[in-house]
Amino acid sequence: MSEPRPKFAVLGAGSIGCHLGGSLAAAGADVTLIGRPAAMDVLREKGLTLSDSVRPPRHLPPDRLAVATTPDAAAEADCVLVTVKTAATEAAGRELAGHLKPGAVVVSFQNGLHNSATLRATLPEARVLAGMVPYNVVQSDPGTVHQGMPGTLMVEDAPEAAELVRACTEAGLAIDARGDIAEVQHAKLLMNLNNAVNALSGLPLLAQLAQRPYRLCLAMCHQEALAAYRAAGIRPARLGPAPAWLTPYVLRLPDALFRRVAASTLRIDAHARSSMWEDLQRGRPTEIDTLQGEIGVLAERHGLKTPANNRMVALVKEAEAGAGKNWTGPELLAQLRTVARP
Repeated sequence: MSEPRPKFAVLGAGSIGCHLGGSLAAAGADVTLIGRPAAMDVLREKGLTLSDSVRPPRHLPPDRLAVATTPDAAAEADCVLVTVKTAATEAAGRELAGHLKPGAVVVSFQNGLHNSATLRATLPEARVLAGMVPYNVVQSDPGTVHQGMPGTLMVEDAPEAAELVRACTEAGLAIDARGDIAEVQHAKLLMNLNNAVNALSGLPLLAQLAQRPYRLCLAMCHQEALAAYRAAGIRPARLGPAPAWLTPYVLRLPDALFRRVAASTLRIDAHARSSMWEDLQRGRPTEIDTLQGEIGVLAERHGLKTPANNRMVALVKEAEAGAGKNWTGPELLAQLRTVARP
C-alpha cells in the first residue's frame, strides 16, 4: 500500500497563501485554505485562478477548493503554512494552539526576521520551520492571484520539511531546503526594502526600477542596512547574481547600463507590483515596521543612524493614514537626501 498523502492547511490565505495553497491543490494535494470570511466567500463563489507571466492561467473551480475561516480547520493538517502579515503572527500562533495534531509541522512563509521564533513561542509542541518566498504575488482580480516574477521558495533544511519539498516540487513550485535560512531571511529583507519605494511610486515594479532616481532611493536604504548588518556581524546569503554588498553600486548605474547589468533580475512582467502597494490600495496596514523599521532598530542597537530608512517609514505611515501620494523619483529622492544630510 502507498503511504497516505500529507494534508496541508494555509493559515492566512491572502495573495501568497492562495498562491501556495492553490498551486498545491492544483497538483492534487489535500489543502485547506483558511482566511478572512469575505475572501473565502469569493473562493466559494468563483473558485481560484492562478496566473503568472509564463503559463496560461489555471483555474480551480469551487468544488476543488476546501476553504474555512477559523484555525480549527487546521486540526487534521500534517503541515500548516502560515502566511499572515507579521503583525498577526502571535495571534495566529495562539489561535492554532490546541488545534494542531501531534507531530504537525508549521512553516512560516512570511516577510520579516522573527516570525518563526514568534510561532515557536506560541506553539511549543509543534515543529516550526522558517521559509521564504522570493517573489511578489498580488490579487489582480477577486479570486485571482498573480505571480509577477520567477523565483525559488526556500525552507529551513530539516527532515520535517521533506513532505513540503516533495509536494511543492510535484506542484511545479521550485523550492530549496537551506541550512542558512537566517542568512536567507536577512538577504530577503534587503530585497524587500524596495517594497516601500514601489508602493510610494504608484508604479509597476518594472517601470519603477527602470528609473534611476527611485533606484538611488533604494541604494540609500541598502547602504544603511548593510552598515547595520556589518555592525551586527550579519552576512546575508547571496540570492542573486551579485553579492549583497555590490547591490547599491549596481542600483546607482545609469539606466541603460543598469538594464544590461541587472537583466537577469529584471525578469518581471509589466504589471507586477509589491505587496505593500496592494496593502495601501486596499487600506490595510503595511509591514513597513518589519522592513525599513527593522533596519532602523538594528542600526540603533549598534549606535548607527538610518535617516533614509526612517524617512521611508514615515512616508509609508502617512500613506497608511490616507495622506499619501504617488511620489516621482526626484521627489522621493529629495526627501531622503534632505534627511540624510549631515
